[in-house]
Amino acid sequence: MRERYPLYQRAVTIPAMPTEPQISDTTNLPDYLTDEQRAIITAGYEHTVITAVAGSGKTSTLAWRIRYLLEQGHDPDRMLVLMFNRSARVDFERKLQEVCAQSGLALPEIRTYHAMGLRLYKRFVREGYLPGFSEKILTEQEISFQAWQLTRRLAPEDLADEIRRNKKDFVETATGFIDLVKTTLSPAEIVFEELGYSDKHKYLVDLFHSFEQWRKSQGRISYADMLYEPVMAIHQNPPLQRLVGNKMDLILVDEYQDTNEIQHLLLRYVAGDRARVTVVGDPDQTIYEFRGAKPEFILKRFSDEFESPLEQTLSYTFRYGHRVALLANHLICHNTGRKDVLCHSHPSTPGTKITLHRAESDADTVLQILQGQSEPALAGTAILFRVWSQSVPIELKLLARQIPYRIDAGKGALFSREVQAITALLMVVTGKLENLPDEDRLELARQLLRFPHVGLKEPELEQLARFLAGFSGGWHERLLAMDFDALAPMAARKLRKLGEVLAQLRSYGGPVAGLISVYAEHTDLYEGIRSLALTHESAEERIDTVQGFRQYLKSLDVTAEGALEHLKALKQQAGEKRQGGVLLSTIHRTKGLEWPTVIIPGLQEKYLPYSPKPQDDARGFLESERRLLYVAMTRTRQQLHLITRPASKQPHLDGDQGPSRFVEEFCFELAEEFGRWLDERSPAQSSTIRLTAPITPVSQRYANRENVAIEGNAATSANSMEPLWHQKRLSHAIFGPGSVVTEDESSFEVHFDNGEILNFSKKSAHLYFTALA
Repeated sequence: MRERYPLYQRAVTIPAMPTEPQISDTTNLPDYLTDEQRAIITAGYEHTVITAVAGSGKTSTLAWRIRYLLEQGHDPDRMLVLMFNRSARVDFERKLQEVCAQSGLALPEIRTYHAMGLRLYKRFVREGYLPGFSEKILTEQEISFQAWQLTRRLAPEDLADEIRRNKKDFVETATGFIDLVKTTLSPAEIVFEELGYSDKHKYLVDLFHSFEQWRKSQGRISYADMLYEPVMAIHQNPPLQRLVGNKMDLILVDEYQDTNEIQHLLLRYVAGDRARVTVVGDPDQTIYEFRGAKPEFILKRFSDEFESPLEQTLSYTFRYGHRVALLANHLICHNTGRKDVLCHSHPSTPGTKITLHRAESDADTVLQILQGQSEPALAGTAILFRVWSQSVPIELKLLARQIPYRIDAGKGALFSREVQAITALLMVVTGKLENLPDEDRLELARQLLRFPHVGLKEPELEQLARFLAGFSGGWHERLLAMDFDALAPMAARKLRKLGEVLAQLRSYGGPVAGLISVYAEHTDLYEGIRSLALTHESAEERIDTVQGFRQYLKSLDVTAEGALEHLKALKQQAGEKRQGGVLLSTIHRTKGLEWPTVIIPGLQEKYLPYSPKPQDDARGFLESERRLLYVAMTRTRQQLHLITRPASKQPHLDGDQGPSRFVEEFCFELAEEFGRWLDERSPAQSSTIRLTAPITPVSQRYANRENVAIEGNAATSANSMEPLWHQKRLSHAIFGPGSVVTEDESSFEVHFDNGEILNFSKKSAHLYFTALA
């Protein structure tokens, strides 16, 4: 990187500061603190990196640490406490005031990264290093508007129709790209390459530069610029490094696993050679890589640039019991990019029940879990998805059973464009157009002509939609009567197919799920969605939404007429205002939160790990997905429900519908058996347990920490129930031993020890490969 950016200064490692040994005064500390917490609170004056597991009470620990430092005589004006967002800052201020109440101590200011960046920005303006800017910070709406204007201007012509149809997706991609570039020193061109977008989206690079040109011409800044601009200014102007550095004695940073390069550099510059820096975080909870966060900052970069930091740990969780702790430990220990910290349930923490549901239907299983629950129990339940499309059949079942729920605005299943397009299709083939107002018929025609898109330019498509809307029936006849020779070949072919399938479905009397399948196959619906989607992820999300909706309708076993009646009733239900209810959300939106009950559906290869496209770095991708599941599992306090598919006798034929590889990794039977025994044992009980589930190194370490002995058979390193391509090492009948390096839906690649890299079919892998221990 430094060869690419000559202005980047190689970090001079900040030496550890020799200090006189201090006598730790622990008389004012509360009795409930653990030995680990006390060690952190009373540590000396040195660089420190603290690994804190989920639910470890780190907020209280940090507050007591600050009180301890203040009592030692440290100047609060020379202490910098950094939080990642406003809500975290408010929570920490409240906790610090509570801990320091009636102490008479003056408290340090708690800041967010952005607040500190803005302060530096204004200083650099006064010093003449940066131009002045308007105090009116750019709103999301203003940024989105500019991104939309620039997308329309700069995107290639063959994307124009898709951009008009999917404005929201393109705007979100553009604004996300702008923000991501501003998390790093890398130029926009490099960031684009690392994202792996196809070449037709290369306009994003020009869009970034054009946006910046517009923004600077207007003298405006965004929230991202509050950090990006001052850090780039410091980076390019050595005098500013002297201006901002060496002003603080102590710096403390929370949630450091979410740090990106710009934030890390800002900390490095402000610390200078003087400040002793403490960072706190959990590398196992780094799940915001798409925003520029990387676990390497807490795992390696901090230690490289702040010499010999003291490494401390908060390994006890006060959130969940032994069973969840054992599940989480077994899962995450398969990652290599982490600190080898064992999460342990504190003796004061109540037990947490865990249930693994092996079922064919996530939605039916969720209903069984929630049926008969009280309103407070429902309000204390969260259903966490890997992707939003998973929520469709579950939300529809909740609506049908009148179980209240909460979901983010704009994410409701009934209001997705896929569900609306299928509803339009059902209206057309059942002859329900006659009594509709003209404007409603026009909207149905638009939806149908874009599902999949018929290949006309937008003015032509609008003209055809208005033509069809003028008729209260017989749309198939109007389409088949068109002069196809006057159209482009692709549009002619698609319109003819649409007319043919609408004619065919008029007399369709079977279940509505079959009707949707016939339509999807005849119109090449899924291929049409894939060809026009902005990303692989958005394509698979849209297809999954169609399939999830079709699966829900299949469970009703109704005709198209019956489906329309049912959907009408559901829309009335969805329109009613309800308070409380179960929360539906994605895992990414729930970090830092917790609930009494957590339900995680979709533990199958299709969703966890979620891989809509082949991955260049298969190992790194799997570690990222494993961290996501780890975060989801550790949101619970009282009950955790995990939903997977029944175990298969032929896993090589399951494809992405089989159980997730993570199910075998988290050793459910062992966690349930050993964890329950630990939760329920009495002081008089024997300190030895014989387990029926195979013993693992993780369970042995956990037992040692609990001062108990476990007996039983040791687990084998290669699980016979897992597909061969999930094993770390394999042996081929001809080519010998090797390692799996990447995989997609139907095949996998092996890097053999002799240097060859070959691709193999998953269907026949069992004939040639054996797992190596």
